[in-house]
Amino acid sequence: MNTMEKYNDWLNSPVVDTDTKEELKKMTPELLEDSFYRELEFGTGGLRGIMGAGTNRMNAYTVRQATQGLADELLSQGAEFAQKGVVIAHDSRNHSAAFAMECVKVLSANNIKTYLFDGLRPTPELSFAVRHLQCARGIVITASHNPKEYNGYKVYGEDGGQIPPSTAEIILKSIEETDIFKDVKVDEHPAFITIGKELDDAYIQAVKEQALGISIPENLKIVYTPLHGSGNLLVRRILSEIGAKNVFVVPEQELPDGNFPTVKSPNPENMEAFDIAIAYAKEMDADLVFGTDPDSDRIGVAVRKNDGDYFVLTGNQTGTLLCEFILRNMQADKKLTENHVVIKTIVTTEMIRAITDAYGAQLCDVLTGFKFIGEKIKEFEEQGNQRKFIFGLEESYGYLKGTYARDKDAVVASMLVCEMTADYFRQGMTLYDALTALYHKYGHYMEKLKTITLTGNQGAEAISKIMENFRSNPPEKIAEYKVLHIYDYQDGIDGLPKSNVLKFILENGWFAVRPSGTEPKIKFYFGVEGQDEDDAKAMLKKIEAYVDSNLA
Repeated sequence: MNTMEKYNDWLNSPVVDTDTKEELKKMTPELLEDSFYRELEFGTGGLRGIMGAGTNRMNAYTVRQATQGLADELLSQGAEFAQKGVVIAHDSRNHSAAFAMECVKVLSANNIKTYLFDGLRPTPELSFAVRHLQCARGIVITASHNPKEYNGYKVYGEDGGQIPPSTAEIILKSIEETDIFKDVKVDEHPAFITIGKELDDAYIQAVKEQALGISIPENLKIVYTPLHGSGNLLVRRILSEIGAKNVFVVPEQELPDGNFPTVKSPNPENMEAFDIAIAYAKEMDADLVFGTDPDSDRIGVAVRKNDGDYFVLTGNQTGTLLCEFILRNMQADKKLTENHVVIKTIVTTEMIRAITDAYGAQLCDVLTGFKFIGEKIKEFEEQGNQRKFIFGLEESYGYLKGTYARDKDAVVASMLVCEMTADYFRQGMTLYDALTALYHKYGHYMEKLKTITLTGNQGAEAISKIMENFRSNPPEKIAEYKVLHIYDYQDGIDGLPKSNVLKFILENGWFAVRPSGTEPKIKFYFGVEGQDEDDAKAMLKKIEAYVDSNLA
């Protein structure tokens, strides 16, 4: 069907509710086109999109259709496997709870055992719950750190990791064969099992086991903001259980609110998300400020400098500090061996390589997306744990220590960041001092991310042309830096899955480009190793200027 045929199908369907039909009738031609020009894509991460009516939107009907596809995939593997069940969680976004219930209705209609959390929960707890309950699949309704207009639908496999491409393809095939209205089974009075405190207790215990045993001084002051999301209760609980006494939550951002009224975007990657928290920290004279995103899988950190102002760390800087802190303490406790492995994504800082080399640990690179880190953990287990996972990180503010979950976890990261701050605090150092010391020891690495948003069908075509241009006309130099090697991950190199990513290795640096897998964006990553901060900044500026001129 073309765009107007799909629109009329929705407008005239007896299944579509009155409110949705009223929304359809008020659409401008431009909005109608964007809402129906395609089906919301189900990728390896599930669904993600703007909420609203239409096939290219997150709504009750696209959620139902995706869940029917998931139910079909489960049932195709046999009733016994399907009856291991599906566990469902959701974050604080608008309609998240309603979308979670739509999942329950479809699974119940397909006679699949279903567990539903009694309220909002962090995404990493959903990953843990799949493993703890020995479920076949998990679903979490979240759009992570995206703006308030977005929501999403992520599917997890029985290992607690996001489903691999092979499983996603089966679900997608079923979705494509399922009429969004006629073929979806819905039980308006569904049967499901409510879960809550017991899972929280087990999850917190698993997180606590990842602590490094650093005592928290009573005079260490910590300011935390959940950015209106799902992290508030469990983050505060884990900090309390490791002995952090002076934890202050930003009052204006404490309660869940899907409109995220105090920030432009609830994304700890954006410095402005910390404006209120830092102002509050100055009043409290706090040593540490950190925030978690709506589904509490990402963490952003701000640290006090000697002049009393606060410095917001990048995801690479937080990950670097955590990696060195973990390896140093494991080595001191004589627990670190040559079989231990740190896993990072290919666009994460190369400073991690210098640190793992110094401590004699292994480093493994994977594609962008924490699901690939989860897949490596599973691979290590299947190989008899000859290689032992220590720590996983990605530049986009995601970290995991331990194998209790298979996705990034801001709850465990918040605990480790507080322990790390306490460790340096006792040495008379801030995390800013610690980062400076690491630069002196390992070299001044610096990274930058440039993101361009290109929406709609024309935007998708423009992104495709940008990637094709870099492939067809690969540069011999980027700015004044010679290109030493080009990695085209579309060819499936280094045993990694095929992916639409290009990475250029330069003299003293690198540059990578990839379309976002969840948003209408193309991302440009830059990384350099300079002699000092000024040198690194100058190198980054030249590489970014080259990209700007190339795009023009």
